[in-house]
Formats: sequence, C-alpha cells, structure tokens
Amino acid sequence: MPDPVALAVGAAWVATAAGMALWVWSWFGEKCPIQRIRYRDCGVVLVIGALLIRVFFPVRPLNAFDWLVLALGPVFIGAALWRLGRTGGQQAR
Repeated sequence: MPDPVALAVGAAWVATAAGMALWVWSWFGEKCPIQRIRYRDCGVVLVIGALLIRVFFPVRPLNAFDWLVLALGPVFIGAALWRLGRTGGQQAR
C-alpha cells in the first residue's frame, strides 16, 4: 500500500504542473481576454492549493515562505474562485 503522505505530495506536484501550464497558456496561447483571466485564475487555485498541501505535509521545517503561503494562500484562492464565479456566465468570443 502506498504511503498516503507521499501520494498527497505527488498529487500536489501534478497539480502544480497543471496550474503552471494553465498560467503559461493564458499568456501565450489564449486570445480571448475572459478565457485568459479564467485560465489564470484556475492556475492560481491549483498552484496555491498544491503549495498548501505541501505545507500541511512537511518534509522539512517550515520557513518564512511556508508561513506566508499559509497566511495569504486562502485569500488568493478565494479571490480567484470569486472571479471565476463572476466570469462564468459570460460567453467567450
């Protein structure tokens, strides 16, 4: 049976890669401004959520960056989800 902590950390790295890919695609691949914002917001949620998972299952002592992610991460996730909700009904052109 695989170690649950190792599984969670591995899934967090996969989510980080997916979030970064969405963020890069929003800069270089997407032309529609609304879709561009939505890709960036999805990327922010994935990357910061993955960082929070890696902070919750530490393999090393927490440093200042980890505490900053714990303090500000939920604010950025909430803001991105709020904006995703606000732009969800608009049609991409």
